[in-house]
Amino acid sequence: MDQIVLTDDDFYKHGSPPKTCFVCGSKELQPFMKIDCKYYWTCVVCKVRILSQQHWLSSDEEFKYYQTHRNISSDPGYQKFVSQLANPILNKLTSNSRGLDFGSGPDPALSVILKQNGHQMNLYDPFFFPCKKSLKQTYDFIVCSEAAEHFHEPAIEFQKFDRLLVDNGWIGIMTNFQTEDTQFKNWHYRRDPTHVIFYRQETFKVIGKRWNWEPYFPSKNVVLFQKNGKAA
Repeated sequence: MDQIVLTDDDFYKHGSPPKTCFVCGSKELQPFMKIDCKYYWTCVVCKVRILSQQHWLSSDEEFKYYQTHRNISSDPGYQKFVSQLANPILNKLTSNSRGLDFGSGPDPALSVILKQNGHQMNLYDPFFFPCKKSLKQTYDFIVCSEAAEHFHEPAIEFQKFDRLLVDNGWIGIMTNFQTEDTQFKNWHYRRDPTHVIFYRQETFKVIGKRWNWEPYFPSKNVVLFQKNGKAA
């Protein structure tokens, strides 16, 4: 626990504190950790962990890093991985539902599985499928696999989800939940330079309250929301 800093003035001098929480909008932010000259903040309200903006990659650097990924939709191992989200969302859908794979990446294995199960899929990814037409339609469900941790402005993206989703529709998000603070320093998820937002289960409960989405946690690192009408 010695790496956790809660009252160090260095955070406020050099750590570029966010003015508000990028997830819930709260102004109640505190220093969380300083690791290898990187500053991390936490929100008192939603418990999210935020990498200080000064350490975020530029869009060009981010895109270059994504191009090193080797996720192939035909790979059985990758199919099994995305099935952690595909299976629980499939259990909630009626036949021939319209879905959006948000942050799909270059080879959208999740969409392939959902199509194979009889659903219509559109893609959106700001780097690989920047199709704005996909953001001008409405959907019965939205899936977001291993993308939410990259969001620079999560609240804006969740507002977008709410606008795109029909009432009683479903959202499925898969991202590694942050749990033990003592493991944060050596956590592989933190070490990815494109990961800037680290959610806890509590964070998703606050998100659900803000947008009037009912949260469900079917398995580790997966949250499903059902939209209950217009955001509160």
